[in-house]
Amino acid sequence: MRRVAAASAIGSVIEFYDFIIFGTAAALVFPAVFFPALGDAAGTVASFATFAVAFIARPFGALFFGHFGDRIGRKRVLVITLLVMGVATFIVGILPGAATIGIVAPIALFTLRFFQGIAVGGEWAGAALLAAEYSPPARRGLWSSMPQLGPSLGFALASATFLVTNLTLGDQSGSFIGWAWRIPFIFSAVLVLIGLWIRVRIAETPVFSAEQERTAQASSPAKGRLPVLDVLVQQPREVLLASGPMILIFAFFYIGTAFLTSYGAGELGLSRPAVLLCGIIGALFFAAFTIVGGAASDRFGRRKVMIGAIIASAIWSLALFPVLDIGNVFAFGAGLSVTMLLLGIQYGPMGSFLPELFETRYRYTGAGMAYNLGGVLGGAVAPIVAAALVATEVGSAAIGYMLAGIAVIGLVCVLTLRETQGISLHTEEVAVASA
Repeated sequence: MRRVAAASAIGSVIEFYDFIIFGTAAALVFPAVFFPALGDAAGTVASFATFAVAFIARPFGALFFGHFGDRIGRKRVLVITLLVMGVATFIVGILPGAATIGIVAPIALFTLRFFQGIAVGGEWAGAALLAAEYSPPARRGLWSSMPQLGPSLGFALASATFLVTNLTLGDQSGSFIGWAWRIPFIFSAVLVLIGLWIRVRIAETPVFSAEQERTAQASSPAKGRLPVLDVLVQQPREVLLASGPMILIFAFFYIGTAFLTSYGAGELGLSRPAVLLCGIIGALFFAAFTIVGGAASDRFGRRKVMIGAIIASAIWSLALFPVLDIGNVFAFGAGLSVTMLLLGIQYGPMGSFLPELFETRYRYTGAGMAYNLGGVLGGAVAPIVAAALVATEVGSAAIGYMLAGIAVIGLVCVLTLRETQGISLHTEEVAVASA
């Protein structure tokens, strides 16, 4: 179990590192490199729009890879998603800027970001299922929180890479904007090779193997069905409601990473190294409390842990920007760390909660759809809206109101869903629980 959890976690960290360095670069360098003609404000909005296109792509990735993950297995699809992500990220690292190839540069950037979204859309559900379907029911929350470390440790690794690059190779006016920002993207090729080596050594999950044997029988009613049609006919309610808390999780994460990186360096005037260091500290809080949240869900139940974290997040949303607007690095670090802490408690149980909601034959598709539908609003829309809200009369406080409103939506959805703690993931038991 430790080997499986480590494999799912390490592969997920590498894939999210690739995904997140794009967000860091979108905040720090892409406006100048790919959108110089638009000016600072419009260039930043265009840069975040490029960042957001991946979230539009993620549900399509969840459907595409979910179909094959439910047909040919979790392991095989996870190898493909990591490879697609790695190739797209490496090409971004060698892509010429607008000064060299003109409008082709931002178009190519949008295209590569779309492929990143496709890949990560298929990644999360597969990594979560790899851990969840191996785990004993009594400790599934803990073990399934391990692949949930992908975003937090990926963010820490991305911030650390940019920080080291910035400190050793130049500032905004020099080599960092000119070429040094490309190093984290090119370096990802090494990490992807490590991740591929780890993933090919893991066997398929026993739950999926048992389901394959069951559906291979000619009399099985599930044989020949399309997973996406199955889940939309059998459990559309779970797909829609489970996406509700994911909106808040995505909003907290990408406001706390991509947007606050830009806000700290731009609006607050903090140095880039200070902002990146705060990001690393916040990511470590996120990682630690992801495990805490997953373990707590084994003791108190998935819903109770998520409900408590969502209520606390709604309250904190209203205090976040008044704390940040104190304007010094300590306030910024504290605000980001508390945000990441609450995010971790919410996110930890989702690695077990979403797989437990769906039957085996369409679990990859169902969990991936619920997860990534939340990403469209929380990950794509929220940072863009936040950038626009800062310029309004209400100012940064409006972002807190937006996050609190999203928290209310997530709370209602979780209250409507059933508790899943302790159930078996074999099809028959999940079907009975759903009924």
